[in-house]
Amino acid sequence: MSRKQLSSEAKTNRWGYLFVLPFVIGFVAFNLYPTVYTFMLSFTDLKGLRNTFSFVGLKNFDKLIHDKYYWEAVGNTFIMWGWNFVPQLGIALLLSVWLSDIRLKLRGKAIFRAVIYMPNLLTAASVAMLFRSLFGYPLGPVNWLLTEKLNIYDTVLRDGKMIQEAFNFYRDVTMSRGIVAFIQWWMWYGQTVILLMAGITSISASLYESAVVDGASSRQTTWHITLPLLRPMMLFILVTSMIGGMQMLEIPFLLTDMRGAPDFKIRTTSVYLYNMAFQGVNDYAYAAAISIGVFLITIALALIIYFFLQDRSEPKKAR
Repeated sequence: MSRKQLSSEAKTNRWGYLFVLPFVIGFVAFNLYPTVYTFMLSFTDLKGLRNTFSFVGLKNFDKLIHDKYYWEAVGNTFIMWGWNFVPQLGIALLLSVWLSDIRLKLRGKAIFRAVIYMPNLLTAASVAMLFRSLFGYPLGPVNWLLTEKLNIYDTVLRDGKMIQEAFNFYRDVTMSRGIVAFIQWWMWYGQTVILLMAGITSISASLYESAVVDGASSRQTTWHITLPLLRPMMLFILVTSMIGGMQMLEIPFLLTDMRGAPDFKIRTTSVYLYNMAFQGVNDYAYAAAISIGVFLITIALALIIYFFLQDRSEPKKAR
């Protein structure tokens, strides 16, 4: 290679570094540095309004392992994530198969895809406040519909007497968890549909054509072609959904008292972290340990899911 070519390539590389530099600066300032600082903070005793701290080793992690409230928050997180993920994947899979099936000849597919994806464009905080108003007690729109239009009331025992009143949804554990799970499903199933449709369109059309020639029905092609070949995409969706579920904050935080009421049953790990760091004792070091604990649980579960759900079938060798 000539000296002139080397000089031209070096100049091109310099421009490349210049264009990449803003991303590198942003990543270091807003991702790498906070991550490293959080990891270091988890080994200290920083708390309250102090700006000085000392290293205490694994004391915070020992406290975390024996913290029943933390493990209860982990359990709450997985319960609400499970209630959200199972119908999300099932309904999204059904819709993606319908929208991708040429034989159905559905009209307005593009509009329908845009409509089901639209909730994903909303902020979680605004949706949480919307549903808090919808299910408000006693004069929310849902209660007005149940009591005034359908004549359905909640029967409660008060002062030794059974009385009928509007539903207080956020004092019931099952209803509160169900509302959180529904919001998560409603906001994210559209993105799951788009991902699954992308996976379906990547499958070779010749496979479907061969199946049609052999007389296979839509159900048979879905069961024997689409679902097996969508396995990598569904594994990706499962892992990313689990990671997002472990970071669930705004919706359970804003729906009730910002501490996971009723009886702390919708307090997720992220809500518990926020409570420890910015409410009450302001225990920043322990909150950092909680974040590291959530990170380790997420990594462990992602590896377990990948190990058990990966395709281990080997192609048969030709003789």
